[in-house]
Amino acid sequence: MAFENLSEKLQNVFKSLKSKGRLTEADVKAALKEVKLALLEADVNFKVVRQFVKAVQERAIGQDVMNGLNPGQMVIKIVNEQLVELMGSETVELPISQGGTTVLMMVGLQGAGKTTTAAKLAGKLKSKGKTPLLVACDVYRPAAITQLQVNGEKQGVEVFSMGDKKSPVDIAKGAMEHAKAHGQNVVILDTAGRLHVDESMMQELADIKDQVDVSATVLVVDAMTGQDAVNVAETFQEKVGIDGVILTKLDGDARGGSALSIRAVIGKPIYYVGMGEKLSDLEQFYPERMASRILGMGDVMSLIERVEAQVDEEKAREMEKKFKKAEFGFDDYLESMEQMKNMGGLQSVLSMLPGMGGKMRELESMIDEKDMARKEAIILSMTPQERANPSLLNVSRKNRIARGCGLDIAEVNRLVKQFEQARKMIKKMPGLMGGAKGGKRGGFRLPF
Repeated sequence: MAFENLSEKLQNVFKSLKSKGRLTEADVKAALKEVKLALLEADVNFKVVRQFVKAVQERAIGQDVMNGLNPGQMVIKIVNEQLVELMGSETVELPISQGGTTVLMMVGLQGAGKTTTAAKLAGKLKSKGKTPLLVACDVYRPAAITQLQVNGEKQGVEVFSMGDKKSPVDIAKGAMEHAKAHGQNVVILDTAGRLHVDESMMQELADIKDQVDVSATVLVVDAMTGQDAVNVAETFQEKVGIDGVILTKLDGDARGGSALSIRAVIGKPIYYVGMGEKLSDLEQFYPERMASRILGMGDVMSLIERVEAQVDEEKAREMEKKFKKAEFGFDDYLESMEQMKNMGGLQSVLSMLPGMGGKMRELESMIDEKDMARKEAIILSMTPQERANPSLLNVSRKNRIARGCGLDIAEVNRLVKQFEQARKMIKKMPGLMGGAKGGKRGGFRLPF
């Protein structure tokens, strides 16, 4: 999970601060030394670390902290505020024009996930009412055009291609004419990447910018490359000029140093972060929410948005009625598992809840994704009648289900027992689910 190591180390530092009634200057300096080491281990740029620790220390050894009722909490508050400032303070939107055509040129090295990110972004903009056009300007990488076409089809977005014989500049110009003729108001240019930065690559990007009125040059970088991501961003800024960054594979980077360094080093915002392989796994970057995740305070707003995007309100109301009467069956159980998968899985959801950050390592051993797959196989081996009415499951039926899914009958018995326990527990928990009341956001409340 993103920032897992950093989050764990920072929480240990703050735990020791909270246990002290009063803080001395020596206490603060000792704690910040640990913070400094944690940031460096997270692969945060050393200049950024030095400036960050200096800024926190100047504020933390002031009278407000030393004489406060909760000095440890005050230090955490200061660290949180400085983290937000480090990552840009405010969320920055892509410069999408309300009238006319917006042109986004996606740039970056090969392997950063540029083509997939272009398709993810197209889907995101389409959901906001835009009519995007994906443009295949990568004429060098084998199957790059096909990859964009496949992903574009999945997103329901047209892909413009002129094959691999035309120059990227001609393709970009042709795409502009096509977009104008077909009323497409966002053109996303998927340009070629290289295994490393070279002059011909940079010249090609400069030529496209000369011939096409690019609204924003968006650099796509792999978060898992750590400091290399920052170095790549510096080079692209110097050679081509970029307007902002999309960080990919942040969900697989336990360190997260690039997310904390890029804004401070190149002065450009992070627009989005890739948090998974699915085409829907592209999240707006909110500095304050990311700081909250790092410090183990959760990210409830992002969780609510994820729930709203994935959960059908009408189905949620139907489920609520069944829950209240304890009438839900295995089909409902299966559906709730599918919803959890769509939201990134149970582990991803739990990581967004306050206080769970430091417990994720412990939870990882308890959350078995393979077990979820086994449960699904058992349920799908039941007849529609058995799924709707679990009381039908006698010994002979369970034996047949076990043979059908290729598992031991003990696994079937365990699932049935867990299901019955869950049904009894939910019946005792009124108000588990409910629609938005009093203008509050969120279609229902999660059972955690």
